[in-house]
Amino acid sequence: MPLSIQFSRNLPTMSQSSKHIPFSSTHVFSKLINDYLEGKGTALDFVQYAPNLEGYRTAIEGRKKHPINRNLLFDVLTKQYANLPQENAVNNQIALLNKDNTFVITTAHQPNLFTGPLYFFYKIIHTIQLAASLKVAFPECNFVPVYYMGSEDADIEEVGSFNLDLKHYQWATKQTGAIGRMQVDEALLLLLKQLESYWTILPQGQKALEILKEAYQKGKTISEATLSFVHAFFGSKGLLVLQPDDAALKAAFIPVMEKELMSGFSHEAIQPTIAALSKDYHVQSEGRSINLFYLKDNLRARIEKQGEQYIVVDTDIQFTQVEIITELHQHPERFSPNVILRGVYQETILPGIVFVGGGGELAYWMELKNVFQAVGVHYPLLQLRNSFLLMSHKQAEQWSAMQFEEQDLFKPILELEIAYVKKHTNTKLDLQDQLNQLSNLYINIKNQAVQVDASLGAHAENLAQQVKAKLLALEKKMLRAERRKQSVDIQRIHRIKKELFPQNNLQEREEHFSKWVGQYGLSWIDTIMENSTSLESKFSIIKFD
Repeated sequence: MPLSIQFSRNLPTMSQSSKHIPFSSTHVFSKLINDYLEGKGTALDFVQYAPNLEGYRTAIEGRKKHPINRNLLFDVLTKQYANLPQENAVNNQIALLNKDNTFVITTAHQPNLFTGPLYFFYKIIHTIQLAASLKVAFPECNFVPVYYMGSEDADIEEVGSFNLDLKHYQWATKQTGAIGRMQVDEALLLLLKQLESYWTILPQGQKALEILKEAYQKGKTISEATLSFVHAFFGSKGLLVLQPDDAALKAAFIPVMEKELMSGFSHEAIQPTIAALSKDYHVQSEGRSINLFYLKDNLRARIEKQGEQYIVVDTDIQFTQVEIITELHQHPERFSPNVILRGVYQETILPGIVFVGGGGELAYWMELKNVFQAVGVHYPLLQLRNSFLLMSHKQAEQWSAMQFEEQDLFKPILELEIAYVKKHTNTKLDLQDQLNQLSNLYINIKNQAVQVDASLGAHAENLAQQVKAKLLALEKKMLRAERRKQSVDIQRIHRIKKELFPQNNLQEREEHFSKWVGQYGLSWIDTIMENSTSLESKFSIIKFD
């Protein structure tokens, strides 16, 4: 029987001091995402519902017109949870799925090794909180949070690695194919062993390590291991984990996959959207003529049509049209949708109304509305997941003492240095007044010169530009000199930025959950949940003890 791990809640908890700021204030999200959240430009043309309360209401009504096989979903989830510690919250959620007034709030992610980056937790937490908020807003309905496991990903370099204290760890396995079908091997157990010394020095590290050890046992698939530890952390909060790499579930998707094989419909459906989207925004993916992979044993490879034959790229496997359709009907588990069709599969098997994802994920989804419509599948409301920046009170106090706001954390180092120096010097460091005077002086000089000879006007302008350039160079030297005088505080800016933005990237993309759960146990998850806005996406800065 798997262990049931309990984290102590008697440790000091994280502070509740937090601030929520708009995503646009961070300057790290794309124009498409910022316009979508703010209802600007043409962004809303590419979705079905606006990300607001009325949009949720309309999405619920829209979903009712697209029923799914709820008995199938109930049976598959019951089977997938059969060997896990039973949680009443999970069992109740599975039972609710049999009711027509129950809808799903979905997030998706690959089964990253040991969870991968922090945002793995953030998107799950937002999904749980959003389901709870929608129940308050629409009490006549039920809302179930679901983590849809992207177990058919094959990018072992990304999924099979993680960062811990700026050190990169990579699973050196020889296995190939879909990540979720790979098994825990000696190389993975050795990697877990290397982490023990890190985990065990943290107050709650040993208990978290036991969860991972219980999940990652030799012979288990990565899908099974991921389900195990996500259930350990979030089962009590009512989160369901769905492993979509299932023959019964894929059988429900046969009509769409058959249409794709016969006509390549998704590639044609996406073209008008790409053309319209590219006028104002960056296009994430243009898809392929056939957006399906072939899965078998340790193989995951693209399907292409060449003449009358269907080939599996980089293999000797090929089919006629009759043969590949027969293969699809007999073995649907051997076919896997790529990014263009993955969402269609998700919404075919789940009664979803909202998809919660990161900026890159939503950009993909915003290309796909026509693909959903082409096969009569409901296209959900898109909700940008919440993001967080975690900082200590000491860091926050030092930042405030330098007269910076929280939003300033996202500014470039050079801009922060200049702003700080100008705020904390008794000397005027810019020569703008002198430059204005110079401009007026040379206008007068030019006017006087052209009265003598019209050709001298250009010479006067050239002289003005030379002098202006020299004054701007002098201004930079004055600023550099003042920065040297204030080097101690300048270094503090560098240190705080480096600590909060490791590898010059968002904290949530580089740091691992072990640092936080190992220190605070489940109280860290509770703090993120308490500060996670639900109906409205925000970037939250949390200060902790």
